[in-house]
Amino acid sequence: MRILFIGEIVSKAGVFTVKKLLPKLKEEKNLDFVVANGNGVTGGFGMGMNHSLYLKKLGLDAITSGECVFYKKDMVGFIPKASFLIRPANYPPGSPGRGWGIYNVGDQKIAIISLLGQSGYQRVHLSNPFSYVTDLISRVKETTPHIIVNFHATTTAEKQTLAYIVDGHASAMIGTGTKAITADAGLMKKGTAMITDAGRCGSLHSVGGLEKNLEIQKFLTQIPERSQDAWDQLEMQGVLLDLDDQGKARSIETLRIPCTEKPDDTTNNR
Repeated sequence: MRILFIGEIVSKAGVFTVKKLLPKLKEEKNLDFVVANGNGVTGGFGMGMNHSLYLKKLGLDAITSGECVFYKKDMVGFIPKASFLIRPANYPPGSPGRGWGIYNVGDQKIAIISLLGQSGYQRVHLSNPFSYVTDLISRVKETTPHIIVNFHATTTAEKQTLAYIVDGHASAMIGTGTKAITADAGLMKKGTAMITDAGRCGSLHSVGGLEKNLEIQKFLTQIPERSQDAWDQLEMQGVLLDLDDQGKARSIETLRIPCTEKPDDTTNNR
């Protein structure tokens, strides 16, 4: 089973990059399943219903999220109806949506689990993802051995710790949250593929995919201001996974694919 995990899609530029690159990539790499983190799709913070539907139309099979999952009001009511959207599983019981999804891939199934870290998030305080992740994986494993864990966190220590916890239990642990692709992609001793951060999809010459000059001003003045999209040097970052029939990872490969196209009007583009 060949799976593409796209790093966090940031703003309209990230959506545009997916639109331009994904169709050809699916054909060239013979992909069976495509998943991406959508925590920053709409304006860099959260994901609105319309953007999520558009990304599904572009070819994403599942979209994970993070601390911004409920920042857009329409997502609260929409996420329970959308099986392709996955919020972090360590949100409190009764939260809208689902923390994992199981999807058909030909005559097999694949499970996508989303978790959120604890460090660095001021607006959300979720339960400990380390304490029950193996139990959660065991429940999912009753249905399929193909299990991808997306851990959205701000610290390297958290993501690498979770990778060691799930080694041998999950097919892969893919970190997101810092929007900067790391150089440590590889197979762990017990057969789990991991990368600390799968990077981002959007502008490379930016601050986390957002317009750099405005973000600099916010740091200098400490005055809140709405972030803006960045369009300089578009790139899709992520990883390509190859899993065997037993759910073990055969390989993990980092991808960095430039998008040379750019819309004429970057203010109104999706």
